[in-house]
Amino acid sequence: MRAFSIAALAGLLLAACTSSARPAEQDGTDLWLAAGRPYSEVLASVQTAIDPALPAEGFHIYDVDGSRHIDAGSEAGLRYGVYALQRAEALGQAGPGIDLQEKPFYDLRLLNHWDNLDDTVERGYAGLSMWEWTAPDVPEERIRHYGELCASVGINGSVLNNVNSNPLVLDAEHIARVAKIADILREYGIKTYLSIKWTSPIALDGLKSGDPLDPKVRAWWKDKAAEIYAAIPDFGGFLVKANSEGQAGPQDYGRTHADGANMLAEALKPYGGIVMWRAFVYAPTSPDRANQAVEEFLPLDGQFADNVIVQIKNGPVDFQPREPFSPLFGKLHNTKMMMEFQITQEYLGFSNHLAYHGTTWEECLDADTYRDGPGSTVAKMVTAIAGVANTGQDANFCGYVFAQANWYAFGRLAWNPELSAEEIADEWVRQTFLKPEGLSDKKFDKKFVEPVKGILMASREAVVDYEMPLGLHHLFGGTHYGPIPWDRMPPRPDWQPPYYHQADSAGIGFDRTDTGSGNVDQYNEPLRSTFANLETCPENLLLWFHHLPWDYKLSSGRTLWDEICLHYDTGISQVEAFRSTWEELKPYVSASLFEEVQTKLLIQRNDAEWWRDACVGYFQKVSGLPLPAEVRPLRVPVDTLMKSLLRSDKLGMPVFDDEYRVVMDKMRPFRRRMQ
Repeated sequence: MRAFSIAALAGLLLAACTSSARPAEQDGTDLWLAAGRPYSEVLASVQTAIDPALPAEGFHIYDVDGSRHIDAGSEAGLRYGVYALQRAEALGQAGPGIDLQEKPFYDLRLLNHWDNLDDTVERGYAGLSMWEWTAPDVPEERIRHYGELCASVGINGSVLNNVNSNPLVLDAEHIARVAKIADILREYGIKTYLSIKWTSPIALDGLKSGDPLDPKVRAWWKDKAAEIYAAIPDFGGFLVKANSEGQAGPQDYGRTHADGANMLAEALKPYGGIVMWRAFVYAPTSPDRANQAVEEFLPLDGQFADNVIVQIKNGPVDFQPREPFSPLFGKLHNTKMMMEFQITQEYLGFSNHLAYHGTTWEECLDADTYRDGPGSTVAKMVTAIAGVANTGQDANFCGYVFAQANWYAFGRLAWNPELSAEEIADEWVRQTFLKPEGLSDKKFDKKFVEPVKGILMASREAVVDYEMPLGLHHLFGGTHYGPIPWDRMPPRPDWQPPYYHQADSAGIGFDRTDTGSGNVDQYNEPLRSTFANLETCPENLLLWFHHLPWDYKLSSGRTLWDEICLHYDTGISQVEAFRSTWEELKPYVSASLFEEVQTKLLIQRNDAEWWRDACVGYFQKVSGLPLPAEVRPLRVPVDTLMKSLLRSDKLGMPVFDDEYRVVMDKMRPFRRRMQ
């Protein structure tokens, strides 16, 4: 993976040469389709044919005797081929003699929408639900635009509703509405799926039980499946969150996850449907939340029906800016596994921070589980992939033009996990931002594409630095937007940051070695030994696996305390460098997009400072150590922050003052959260 330092980023600052460049007018609502020819125009320019010898979703683009051809194994493959040609044209890679043959790495490439029936979106930061559940009719124009965007990057499935599901999604009224949405999505090769609530038979029809071995419960789900397929013949299946975070499930009746999943699988199997059963499970009594997926699912390996896939989050805790990969990927041999990434930035500044996840997901997919020996990468262990969507009713879908890059990157990696994050970033920039009139391709590359790509590639590491460096994790509270490392508010310890950082006067970090929770033992060798040994544990995961004294010396020669402070300071400097770079790019981008990014980067810079003040200030309070001489002083005293709470609007977005700093309200005495 290519690394971008602050110094390198600063080297990308380029003097504006604006005498002939005239920025194109654009507002981000075309997303990455901005630079390409319309689909219909590309299709009309080629000769197409179905070739049964090709994979069903595969295609072959080639030239013969002056004519351009696209052959494919199906209509879906033709669609992907046309979009691939559209992309190649926009990237300048579609010259005479093109010979491009591709097929998707995964058969199932889904978006999971956490949209609620009241139009709110859990962890959504781009307005209300794009499906408009409460409107008289479905928003056809938006859904068509969404379908085109998904198809252009190869996404072929959509779970329409929140995993914390409302049972009403399975009533007759909502099934009819879902059928209307499915009719539109089908035109773009996208299957429709639903998240279900385990207690639906009880809530909708008054059954007395949700026991998956109860004949009445099994009959109810079979009848419901028949009702759904009568309305949506190609319905994809169910996504299930059960026995997690207070949700009901088969364990409430003394049954297993396999019992529950297989009961649903039996109901869906006659129609070709699947069950995606989430492995995001943890109990408040466990000594380590990171252990529980393996503890609950490894004993069930091989017990799931063949149309069940266990859907596993990329990390063992919860979509943190950096986590090791979930050890479950390296443990299951006889169970289908599905990756779950989070496109929406629940823990990375919502739609206010620039945080390119291409590097996050590349890091995970390329990681070696050693399950079947060296080369057993996470990408090879899973047979399907899902991403929690970042879409809403905002005109640009994602609330921020740079948030669109994560939707694009997910689609491209779902199609081909061997693509590099840098390659995908380059594609996205060139297709999203139109080249100014009067500027040559070469100058556009040098003056705009390369600097923006540099920002993207450095952005996730910047967020890690100013939020939770060196393996720190889950220092959030409330809405998950800002830092509350001191928070010990009930109801459960594993929702409290001290559970994870375990900072005291002697040191900081979560001991997951054999002297602690033993989480390292869930990883295959040689990873187990690598993570357990201080000499070999990657420093960017050091405090994930180890509790260390504040004066522990790192490879830099600095103490752990000094290194923590410097990382937070570096994170602020990185965002300041992004802002400086973006200021230099004003001559090459439309005024509306320039101002949008300029404002968001100011918010991000101020938020980075808030993170530093809260975390460094609190850890200084705990450790009693002075700040290193080379870091800037704290802006707001931590005692002030500890008596304050972030103000949010009705959709859970932070409220800002005139200087684009978060508004903090004084905490009432009964809400005070202090150690």
